[in-house]
Amino acid sequence: MVNGAMDGEVGRLTHLDSEGAAHMVDVGGKPATARRAVASGRITMSADVLDAIRAGNAPKGDVLGTARIAGIMAAKRTGDLIPLCHPLGLEAVSVDFAFEDGAIRATATASLTGRTGVEMEAMTAVSIALLTIYDMAKAIDKGMLISEVRLIAKSGGKSGDWNAPL
Repeated sequence: MVNGAMDGEVGRLTHLDSEGAAHMVDVGGKPATARRAVASGRITMSADVLDAIRAGNAPKGDVLGTARIAGIMAAKRTGDLIPLCHPLGLEAVSVDFAFEDGAIRATATASLTGRTGVEMEAMTAVSIALLTIYDMAKAIDKGMLISEVRLIAKSGGKSGDWNAPL
């Protein structure tokens, strides 16, 4: 039993063996299926920062363009950043932004045909995109707040489709 779940139970933590030691999950015997994940998060900031980003005159340049590239690059490096994640050959990654009241929302989508999911890649893309916004705008507002980074939806694989509750 690991963390209250017996081997093979739905709630079992797959990155722990029967002794509780961390290990990389063997996905070699799993069939390759189309997999997709969508993650989202937001960064709250002052009106001055929002105005500068909207106008394209933030001190370090094109904030959202740079954050988009950073998020895509991060998704591709997830296996290097999170110890037990498999390195994946992603087929597509997108990072989009939406202005909200006092904030910017980042949404990332990652997809591939493979033996393991891309949830961590989507969440890594969102996290790094938001951190890049912070880095590029911190000269104006060091009090920005990154929050709400979470999985919105995933599809494919043994566990099938999942959508975050509203």
